[in-house]
Amino acid sequence: MKVPAEATALHHSREWWALFLWSDEWRNDVKTKLEYIWLDGYEPTPNLRSKTKIVAFDGEPTLEDVPVWNFDGSSTRQAEGSSSDCFLQPVALFPDPGRANAMLVMCEVLLPDGTPHPSNSRASIPDDPDAWFGFEQEYFLYKDGRPLGFPADGFPGPQGEYYTGVGYKNVGDVAREIVDTHIDLCLAAGINLEGVNAEVAKGQWEFQIFGKGSRRAADEVWIARYLLLRLCERYGIDINFHPKPLGVEHDWNGSGMHCNFSTNRMREVGGEEYFAALMTAFDDHKDDHIAVYGPDNHMRLTGLHETAAIGEFTHGVANRGASIRIPWSFVQNGYRGYLEDRRPNSLGDPYCIAGRILQTITEADMALAVDEAVAA
Repeated sequence: MKVPAEATALHHSREWWALFLWSDEWRNDVKTKLEYIWLDGYEPTPNLRSKTKIVAFDGEPTLEDVPVWNFDGSSTRQAEGSSSDCFLQPVALFPDPGRANAMLVMCEVLLPDGTPHPSNSRASIPDDPDAWFGFEQEYFLYKDGRPLGFPADGFPGPQGEYYTGVGYKNVGDVAREIVDTHIDLCLAAGINLEGVNAEVAKGQWEFQIFGKGSRRAADEVWIARYLLLRLCERYGIDINFHPKPLGVEHDWNGSGMHCNFSTNRMREVGGEEYFAALMTAFDDHKDDHIAVYGPDNHMRLTGLHETAAIGEFTHGVANRGASIRIPWSFVQNGYRGYLEDRRPNSLGDPYCIAGRILQTITEADMALAVDEAVAA
């Protein structure tokens, strides 16, 4: 299908927003359900929002085919009622495995003039397709206000057998069905989900997403979260992403979203000197990282339960109690490969997390380039 010329000038027109209404030349008898998905303006953590638009296409739509749409920003903490229109700019497109003739449309929120809304955390982050990210999203399944499998009063048996556990006493009778269905939904949607497992606490699970580029990797995490939330609606189960839902006073693990990362230089060049420069940069910016690694992280980063203390920066080989865990393979390969930042929590915005990591690496690279130029 040929894209109208005016659509290619979408961001260059003062009346770009008018194009969310399709002209007759785009319409035919093939109807597609487009599920527009975006992040609202709630703080400190945005919620996922979505609504469905039915559009006629000549065949399967591409991202460029999907129209800009609007919504009532006064109902999502993104506008005042007196000027409530916000706009949804499609940025990523996925098949919707839960509905026939349907697509999932990840969107950025724009102001009426076409500029990014202040709540739009995706638009301003640095991006590099050679920067690879692997997010480990932990979460709790919740039923009747408590983790799935917890008794109405008190606690189940202590942590120990639940991690990667098998059997009814460890995972119950519905959790694995939800998790396995979520795998199928993500794969059918084209999401690069690389694994799942039961986690340390009862009712706690994890899925892992790998992506190239900070935006693409984070898009897939948000869509995977969306599919999980939507799936659990039919079970009467909620997903609790809070990093410490059981509180700090109890001896139960919290939930993180560890971020594995590498750049082309880390994978291909590396070296102990470069690694040391990276760690210095991460130490220098430790407060900047914590600021975007998710709310209430002070409850989780205590130095206990496989975490580093929130006020310090540490790194260590195979050390799950460090801020950054260094895989043995990284050292054995001449300090080349990926590293794992264990500080991001399960409520964190993956756009902000990946963007901050890439920004720190870029600044370290620039500082090294200056030093090398001076030395030459």
